[in-house]
Amino acid sequence: MRGLAEQLAEYENVAVACSFQKEESVLLDLVLEARPDARVFTIDTGVLFAETLATWRAFEEHFGVAVEVFEARGNWTAADCCGVAKVAALEAAVAGADCWVTGLRREQAPTRTDIEELAYDERFGLWKANPLAAWTEQDLWKRIHARGLPYHPLHAAGYASIGCVPCTAPGSGREGRWADSERTECGLHA
Repeated sequence: MRGLAEQLAEYENVAVACSFQKEESVLLDLVLEARPDARVFTIDTGVLFAETLATWRAFEEHFGVAVEVFEARGNWTAADCCGVAKVAALEAAVAGADCWVTGLRREQAPTRTDIEELAYDERFGLWKANPLAAWTEQDLWKRIHARGLPYHPLHAAGYASIGCVPCTAPGSGREGRWADSERTECGLHA
């Protein structure tokens, strides 16, 4: 498999999705080294944890980027999280990009075990790179500590996966997401 820099060199406009979790700590470190011109974006639902907002500022300072904001505000509850407004914000965020880069990992959930490192995303009409697909939790923490990367403090409080306040509770893997529902995947990656 080619290196990330070689892979991303094929695309004129690279957009990096950032939710300020441990995956994005590593993802921004890798991608911005390979493509300093990559756009970094986030989707702001208006119901992010205060710790997420603080991590956002820490990422901007550490990586020297201004994170582009795409709003998806609404009357969010766990039942309607990651719905139409959030998908519309993602569509706007990746508009004009040739490739969007995510922090999806196979180890995160049973719904993600077959994630490819690079695949064409028919839904959004562009390439989707998942350079951390084969990374383990241990791999992430090793890189974060070795490189002194900022990371979300809620990870230390038992939150393995962090989204918006209404749909996130402590738990391993993605079990803390939509904990009181049968939902298993975010609307952005379904």
